[in-house]
Amino acid sequence: MIVIATIVLGALVGWRRAAQLGGNGRDRAQYAAGYALAFAVLGLFVTIVIDRMA
Repeated sequence: MIVIATIVLGALVGWRRAAQLGGNGRDRAQYAAGYALAFAVLGLFVTIVIDRMA
């Protein structure tokens, strides 16, 4: 569940970042995909850490 939330959050952050930089729709989609992947990896690590602690 954490991974899904971080993917969505990453996509929103990436979309907003590209918009701030003046990117067009393709730039925004690429940033959204890149940030979503990066946040997914972070969310996966958080999930593993939480699972190991329980």
